Amino acid sequence: MRDFVITVNSTVDLPKTWLKERNVPVIPLKYTIDGATYIDMEGLSAKEFFDKLREGKTSTTSQINPEEAKEAFEPFLQEGKDILHLGFSSALSGTCNSMRLAGEELAEKYPEEKIIVIDTLCACMGEGLLLHKCLQMKEKGKTIDEIARWVEENKLHICHNVTVDDLNHLQRGGRISKATAVLGTLVQIKPIIHMDNNGSLQVIGKERGRKKSLNKIVDMAIERAGDWENDMVMITHGDCLEDAEYVADLVRKKMGIEQILIHNIGTVIGSHTGPGVVALFHMGDYR
Repeated sequence: MRDFVITVNSTVDLPKTWLKERNVPVIPLKYTIDGATYIDMEGLSAKEFFDKLREGKTSTTSQINPEEAKEAFEPFLQEGKDILHLGFSSALSGTCNSMRLAGEELAEKYPEEKIIVIDTLCACMGEGLLLHKCLQMKEKGKTIDEIARWVEENKLHICHNVTVDDLNHLQRGGRISKATAVLGTLVQIKPIIHMDNNGSLQVIGKERGRKKSLNKIVDMAIERAGDWENDMVMITHGDCLEDAEYVADLVRKKMGIEQILIHNIGTVIGSHTGPGVVALFHMGDYR
């Protein structure tokens, strides 16, 4: 069986040590805040980044371009390895298209090597959970084609259950109106968000108060999980570890899942959610 590598974008938002231990190459996006540009997963710490957002600073993000994608892919092809790339949802960024264009161009130069770029229609630890499943299959000896086929068949079973603390970041991103953001903030409305089947984030409900919103995303997970066996769920947060741990405790009690990976949301995704976001990712019957 030919050797292959599974690559991802930095938007998987997994710990760098976790990725390094598993030899997963990461192709990073960038963000600009307070006049300086940084590489996602590098530069500012989560605390430094979210404190700047709390101070009212705005962070803008930039996608990977095809040339950057080619530079990231080519070393593996030179080693004679095939590539399976799990791309950041095309509904949220042009990055996946850049990765695909790079793959198509490199395929002409390296006709013996295989380059598969998948639009995961996932974001953040939804991509991370998909990666976790792929690595498990690779360890069991599955081929690149078998893993790619499984991803295409099951990527819409990766559930993203999200709540945010500050409506103003959603308003700046065009997800809700300014009037809704102002009114919702006054009455402590916390939106409930999910990733739809097109890979877009959609506000699907609201709860009054933080604890109710945290409870709600766990209830959604229970409802959507169905018959899927979740050996692991993942929880991300925007510099609010205590809230993430509260959600993890609920998952243990209500879902009986002990293996839970908790990590700060990355700076690129966090640029659009703001501080205080909490998201729960798991396998389920439907999104």
